[in-house]
Amino acid sequence: MAWPSSIVSLQEFEVTIHTSAAPSSGTFSYLRLNLIGSQGETAPITVNEADQHLLPGSLQSGGPLGRLLLVRLQLEVRPGFPDLDWHCGRVEVRRLTDRQAEEDRQQARPEDPEVEVFPCDRWLQSADGDVELRTGKMCLLASETEETLRKQRIKELQHKQKLIRWRQFVDGAPDCVDITSLNALGPNLSFTHKRPGVNLRYLRGFTMRAASWSSFSELEMFFTHNQNATAKFVQVHWKDDWFFGYQSLNGCNPLLVRRTRLLPPHLSITSDMLRPFLPDGSSLEQELKKGTIYLLDYEMLDGVPANEINGKPAFIAAPLCLLHLNQQGELMPIAIQLQQTPGPQNPVFLPSDPVCDWLLAKMWVHSADFQYHQVVSHYLKTHMLAELCCGATIRQLPEVHPVHQLLMPHVKMSLQINYQARVSLLAPGGAFDKAIACGLKAFPVLLSQASARIQYRSLCVPDDLADRGLDHLPQCYYAQDALRVWDTLHRFVVRWMDLYYHGDEDVQQDSELQHWIREIHSHGFPQVQDSGLPQSLETRAELSQFVTMLVFSSSALHAAVNFSQVDFDSWFPNCPTSMSRPPPQTKGTMTEDELLSFLPDVNSTCTVLTTLRLLGQPATDYVPLCHYQEEVFRHGAPARLVEEVQAELKAISDDITERNRKLELPYPYLSPGRIENSVTI
Repeated sequence: MAWPSSIVSLQEFEVTIHTSAAPSSGTFSYLRLNLIGSQGETAPITVNEADQHLLPGSLQSGGPLGRLLLVRLQLEVRPGFPDLDWHCGRVEVRRLTDRQAEEDRQQARPEDPEVEVFPCDRWLQSADGDVELRTGKMCLLASETEETLRKQRIKELQHKQKLIRWRQFVDGAPDCVDITSLNALGPNLSFTHKRPGVNLRYLRGFTMRAASWSSFSELEMFFTHNQNATAKFVQVHWKDDWFFGYQSLNGCNPLLVRRTRLLPPHLSITSDMLRPFLPDGSSLEQELKKGTIYLLDYEMLDGVPANEINGKPAFIAAPLCLLHLNQQGELMPIAIQLQQTPGPQNPVFLPSDPVCDWLLAKMWVHSADFQYHQVVSHYLKTHMLAELCCGATIRQLPEVHPVHQLLMPHVKMSLQINYQARVSLLAPGGAFDKAIACGLKAFPVLLSQASARIQYRSLCVPDDLADRGLDHLPQCYYAQDALRVWDTLHRFVVRWMDLYYHGDEDVQQDSELQHWIREIHSHGFPQVQDSGLPQSLETRAELSQFVTMLVFSSSALHAAVNFSQVDFDSWFPNCPTSMSRPPPQTKGTMTEDELLSFLPDVNSTCTVLTTLRLLGQPATDYVPLCHYQEEVFRHGAPARLVEEVQAELKAISDDITERNRKLELPYPYLSPGRIENSVTI
């Protein structure tokens, strides 16, 4: 049952209670209501006695109320009826004189500037006890002039800190929220989305086959029923050197490749070895100086314990791959060393080597990239960061705080999706356990190492792209689009903060904000030295950059590293999730048929493809970037800022659509219209 808007006629006040319009928003429970003012409060009344369902009742003020500050609501289970949650839209209160009351009984006044609105827009449960609503005006603690409201902020946070607690997930990695079931999140932090069905018909017959693929022709036949247009392009070009370099810039993991001016000392190459792959008359030293040499270094995977899949050991390499930016603007691989320690049994593979040797070396690099991408670029830098921010925001910033209101639409869904990942994908019997080289033993090792090396600059797009030398590459569409989206989000965040922080001293004196940033640090990366991650915020510029980073990571970055997977990884020779044989120690003996023996077995391939299909499906009812459903974004200055940022993002989407029409392989992942407002998958 859904309650309509109901009016409670009062001696001094008229209270209108709005139940949300969804069919399941109502409840059988009793609703108790009282008003709290600067000088006192009313006695609680039951709004829906007997057979009345939020129909007119009466409320008597027990004495002078003063300025109205809060509306207190409480649900109480009606005996004999189920304990249903209630979704309250808002409560409106208008102070009346006796004459006004009589006139208003005779003539409705639906719009009145004197009406005070107390937004709710959330589920209430009988277990919540007293729920106190404030007017929709956001403010900092320093702006509170009423002691009652200051105490209400403290009371809210104390309550939230009991509900939301931290626990360690992996030693050395950011903490997660301590829940044992989705029910523990409650209805306001959980969600359901409509997603299109995933056609798994052509995978089912292979799922029990714990054996190697028999031939590439069998693979191609299997792939004809498990592909899309981009995946087909990958299948055609996966052997091409230019496409290998393209993927390091625009594939699933564009966060690792970087320009280098110095060669790693453990990369066993000489200038003469690489001279044939550089421009005529140039040398490795000259190209390093010009800034055309790039590096993929998977040193973090060195020594990580590999999984056992189908009762057989899987293998992980820790490659170094050198790439050259040629005169056509293409990034071309020119040397690959599969392990970090040089030696006679760790050869350097070159483009001039036999075709199968060179192809296998590139497959090893992409297999290593898959492990790094899943754990570091995807899980740590989007999912875990969003959950860390969400937990700290709930615990340290009251709902009336402007940073709370801005951030929560971008991060609150992370609690549910991360819990589901921990009990499925990352649990015994899940995809990581059954099909990925970086299994349950390696996952915590890699996650801890990556957390210990996190750098704040790597999380801030302009700094990251400049540091890695990607900010001016004409074929790096990730960099171009990420920078435009970041800049637009940053302008929006700066304008938002300027509404509430009128100087740097306001930031410094905001004790709630300082507790928030300290909690993010202490439960995120306390062991990291010299990471640049802030432990306090001193200026509006610092605050705006940090909040922009959180919004971008929880929306745009996740779109780039998640929704690209099904495109680039479906043709799995391009990106093997595990390797079934150890890295080669010699060159010159590999054949195309032998390449198959390195690939994962049929059933583990299907496990990963099923997972990628599910992860790659955006919801049909997803909320696009900077489209907000919350009440605070619908009126006044916040609404104007939202209108501006949506217009800027729409212009970016239009530009990307026009650019992609001219590209053989479009890059759509950071088109704002396709970016979800938060991590939901």
